[in-house]
Amino acid sequence: MTNFWKALTRRKTDDVNEGESKLARVLNLFDLTALGVGSTLGLGVYVLAGQVAYNIAGPAVTISFLIAAVASAFAGICYAEFAARVPKAGSAYVYSYVTIGEFVAFTIGWNLILEYVIGTASVARGLSGYFDSLINNDMSKALNESLHIDVDFLGDYPDFLSFGMVLLLAAILAFGAKESSFLNNIFTTVNLVTIAIVLVAGAMNANVDNWRIPEKDVPEGFGTGGFMPFGIAGVMAGAAKCFYGFVGFDCIATTGEEAINPKRNIPLSIVVSLIIIFLSYFGVSTVLTMMLPYYLQDKDAPFPHAFDAVEWYTIKWIVTIGAVFALCTSLLGAMFPLPRILYAMGNDGILFKKLSTVHSYTKTPLLATVVSGIFASIMALLFNLDQLVDMMSIGTLLAYTIVAICVLVLRYQDEEMTKVVSVKAPNVIRQFFNGNSYREPNSMTSAITKVGIVVFAIVCLVWCSFQKVFDLDSTGGIVALSLVGALLILICIVIGMQPVSTIELTFKVPLVPFVPCLSVFANLYLMFQLDLNTWIRFLIWIVIGYVIYFCYGLRNSTQITRNRNHAEAASNALRDQNMGQHENPAFEPDSKVENGRLPPPYEFSEKL
Repeated sequence: MTNFWKALTRRKTDDVNEGESKLARVLNLFDLTALGVGSTLGLGVYVLAGQVAYNIAGPAVTISFLIAAVASAFAGICYAEFAARVPKAGSAYVYSYVTIGEFVAFTIGWNLILEYVIGTASVARGLSGYFDSLINNDMSKALNESLHIDVDFLGDYPDFLSFGMVLLLAAILAFGAKESSFLNNIFTTVNLVTIAIVLVAGAMNANVDNWRIPEKDVPEGFGTGGFMPFGIAGVMAGAAKCFYGFVGFDCIATTGEEAINPKRNIPLSIVVSLIIIFLSYFGVSTVLTMMLPYYLQDKDAPFPHAFDAVEWYTIKWIVTIGAVFALCTSLLGAMFPLPRILYAMGNDGILFKKLSTVHSYTKTPLLATVVSGIFASIMALLFNLDQLVDMMSIGTLLAYTIVAICVLVLRYQDEEMTKVVSVKAPNVIRQFFNGNSYREPNSMTSAITKVGIVVFAIVCLVWCSFQKVFDLDSTGGIVALSLVGALLILICIVIGMQPVSTIELTFKVPLVPFVPCLSVFANLYLMFQLDLNTWIRFLIWIVIGYVIYFCYGLRNSTQITRNRNHAEAASNALRDQNMGQHENPAFEPDSKVENGRLPPPYEFSEKL
């Protein structure tokens, strides 16, 4: 049982016999920023703003985007610190492998595969639908009549356009990172130019009175008019939906082995891309709700409808063409990280090792890219957009949560905590507020932090459960949520009082532990907003992954070989040290060596 637990919690280390990465380092700061912006400013900016304004938040969709941007920034800066610590391909997968252990890492990696597969398929389906709307839905009508699918959990018809687009972009990605990055830069530039045209043309047709519509002029079912027709509840519900519009920037962190100077460029590109993304969303939602009353927006294609309403038909077609380019960019950005994560997991042996094969000419994980393309294209072919979008968020939120937890674990421990401390109850209780005046992390302070993080996550779940159960207007509900909230703040203070790591990094999360704890809280809260069917589908996917891990990955993990190599290297070093202690080995032979017995091998220790 002990060996089984050690296998589940073994952490990734660099192999003493491993060489340099086989992936080519070709992506500079501009490439990385364009990748983050391109993968995020896609379906959301051309659909989400109008959709949320229409019947969820009204003109206050601008505030919803601001709240969502702050929540995303918490996750973004946590990603940035990890990029500075662990510049390896694999994103949250590698981060959790280095800090938590193999079992959790597999869970996250398997989750990210689901996120990017569904992200790719949903954007392809959205692009197909957008194109279909421009030709009066002739394509969907024809396919629905001739090839109708009458199965509840599948789409109404097979979407061959989205199927073909995914396969085509998979081929582009397989050709090479630099070539696909160049194409992504072109698409992203067109996307930003389109948004700039929308902002300028929209501002010229803006009418502030559309933010001050009196209640008597508002149709029934569209709130009370004004800036916040659906109240604070509508703004928060809109923020939960807008949060998913920021999903995608984390693909920058998967390029650790292909980025030039990753410790500097990856954190910087994450921050810059988030700023560009927020300004774009904020500006677009502002001009959109000022051009046209929120209750007259078109949920599926808001921009063409808005420019039709003001009779700017030329701008309408420019924006429509730009939207198609933007969705292509988003599709490329959604696909880009998927083969890299398969490559990282295959390279570590916890998924099939053939996935880590790098082609000698393209310098890309060719088989992983082909498998990714086939898998995502089949999803796009068979499932409709609503079914795909329902599943996209849960993997992202869990990955964000794990990354925030890893930041806390790493910040409150050093690589070598050798100081011997007393772990008697009075000392432990006194250490809650650093009464022992420790200046560097040790085994006790690190353990207090880890227990505190677990308790914090559990109390967050309790708070989210209370929020679902209790009526927020009742005194009992307010008191219960306030008490649990006070406990969360106390746990944050206890964690914050512990000594922090002295390791120097090019980027560190500010206000630790409060920023990572806020990120954990926000992500768990949003996960609780997901419906039961999403959780059921998610659990089925996880079960399939665990079958693969326990039947294949547990026994074929390359970390087993790495640990053996570390143990042999330590054993050889210890033997050389013992032999070097004799001044004259010719007259003072080492009896153990002389009798053919070497010192016992060094026991490699793995600690969580």
